[in-house]
Amino acid sequence: MDPQKQEIREIVDRETRAWDTKDVELLLSIFHPDMVWVWPNDNNSQNPIDWKLPLGKFNYERWKEVYRKMFSENEIVKNERKVVDIKISKEGDGAFAVVDVDTVWENKDGIQTKWFGRAGKTYSKINGDWKLIAHHGLLRY
Repeated sequence: MDPQKQEIREIVDRETRAWDTKDVELLLSIFHPDMVWVWPNDNNSQNPIDWKLPLGKFNYERWKEVYRKMFSENEIVKNERKVVDIKISKEGDGAFAVVDVDTVWENKDGIQTKWFGRAGKTYSKINGDWKLIAHHGLLRY
């Protein structure tokens, strides 16, 4: 695999490890300072008019508390992620990964939440490191 594609693959794998181990610091390590995470209402919400911005622009302390709370209140039952494709810009400073996600969380009351679909993850190189700057999905295609 191309070295730059391998670097992107490592970030996807690091994100997966962070979810699997509920490691907030590891998860936060992948985000670009200008990251804005847009979420569709559900995995059939193809029209972006229906999408939302539940976290706003990346803020380390705010996002840390959101994920710390999420991890303390939920257990991961299943977390399968498959990298479908990785594209690198000809300039070598932008990348895009297509990742299929099948994740199930369960709260303390036994209620499950499923994350299922295809994600488009956009990365930007900043000071020599790749960081996630945008995430679209999870959507069914």
